[in-house]
Amino acid sequence: MTFRIRAARANDLQPLYEMAKLTGGGFTNLPPDRKALTAKLSRAAEAYANCEEGDPKNPKDELFVLVLEDTATGEVRGTAQIFTSVGRQWPFYSYRMATLTQHSKELNRTFRAEMLNLVTDLEGSSEVGGLFLHPSERAGGLGMLLARSRYLFIAMHRKRFGDKILAELRGVIDERGGSPFWDGVAGRFFGMSFQEADYFNAINGNQFIADLMPKHPVYIAMLPETARSAIGLPHPSGRAAMRMLEEEGFAYEGYVDIFDGGPTMTARTDRVRSICEAKEVTVTHIRAPEGTGGATKALVATGRLADYRCTFAEVAEADGGLVLDPVAAAALGASVGDKVWFVGR
Repeated sequence: MTFRIRAARANDLQPLYEMAKLTGGGFTNLPPDRKALTAKLSRAAEAYANCEEGDPKNPKDELFVLVLEDTATGEVRGTAQIFTSVGRQWPFYSYRMATLTQHSKELNRTFRAEMLNLVTDLEGSSEVGGLFLHPSERAGGLGMLLARSRYLFIAMHRKRFGDKILAELRGVIDERGGSPFWDGVAGRFFGMSFQEADYFNAINGNQFIADLMPKHPVYIAMLPETARSAIGLPHPSGRAAMRMLEEEGFAYEGYVDIFDGGPTMTARTDRVRSICEAKEVTVTHIRAPEGTGGATKALVATGRLADYRCTFAEVAEADGGLVLDPVAAAALGASVGDKVWFVGR
């Protein structure tokens, strides 16, 4: 069985909708709403059709949607998204943890108060998000293929993306689908449940946050323990994703999601492992690379924009180019003489 990543198309709406219903809430980039998903696919189609190179210092507000496809059946079994520049349509809000230190001479004591400050520090960054893998396919490294295919796409279209990149991880969600962080912080000001706010944000954007969210710092000591303990923690299903981000060079720097308190990971785009280690080469042979010096497993990608495709492959560098295994070549539609990008698995 062979899987490949490709650009999403309008007729992927139904499988995306079916997967969205499986997310369990708190998954803003993949809402179970046909109208919102149709709008995402339309926006992605515009981005794929735009052949302008772009400017990393001032990237446009574009969205690229990718899907994981079973090449044998044509079924879509996963998805991921890339945003070239967040905060263009409306402010990109985060909480950032900070510490205020105060000293009392009379008591001869120093007090340190941890706070959450509402900030837009990450505005203009690129974002990788919206990654969801069908539960029946969570084996064989397909989550890694989905995640890292985004970095190869960025490497191949570098000028369209900013100099900083972020990834928001879903925070702690309880058994009833609620968020302890939301209940302890923002829920007190908005008069709506986490599920209602999360769905509204996914469909309409987060301008209502700007309208209603208090601008003063939130003292963490004043929050209930359930909310405090959720700050900066990923959902249990997101721990593997957090480890993969760390392996790529992302770090948690105190930014948390304003809805569920999940960690926001950040990195310099050109220091992300799968971006800085990616190589562009010419396919010189299509055959099994066994017996060729330096044979290795890799992610290989080809095609620009809407023609983008990525898959796992067995490769070897030889004769000034790349030896590519036939199965991967078929999945990519690659021939001898074609340019491809690859990075070690």
